[in-house]
Amino acid sequence: MQTVVIVVHLMIVAVLIGAVLLQKSEGGGLGMGGGAGFMSSRGTANLLTRTTAILAAGFFITSLFLAWSAGHDRKPASILGTVPATQTGGATPITPPTSGGVLDTLKKVDEQQGSQPAPSGPQAPRSQ
Repeated sequence: MQTVVIVVHLMIVAVLIGAVLLQKSEGGGLGMGGGAGFMSSRGTANLLTRTTAILAAGFFITSLFLAWSAGHDRKPASILGTVPATQTGGATPITPPTSGGVLDTLKKVDEQQGSQPAPSGPQAPRSQ
């Protein structure tokens, strides 16, 4: 059902865009052209105005229906008074990791380099 309404909604959008672009604006727009009778300037204005109003109402109705149907399956949930089963009454302290961190490794490398004697002059790099 929702797919059908989406397709109808998109068709209304496409026709509504066309109807708005065909309307005569102060600058002429796409509604240029002459002629008399059914598609005279006054008849075209009335027809396009009514068509735009009807399409806008259809767009509004389908938008409301799609919004309602999207929220229809949601179930209200309360966050008050619900406690997860894994939660305990007391707080347990979190202990930091003892090894494996990048900063710990860098600190150990710095300590090792600090314990070596400083070179007396420039030296070539050593390969490992």
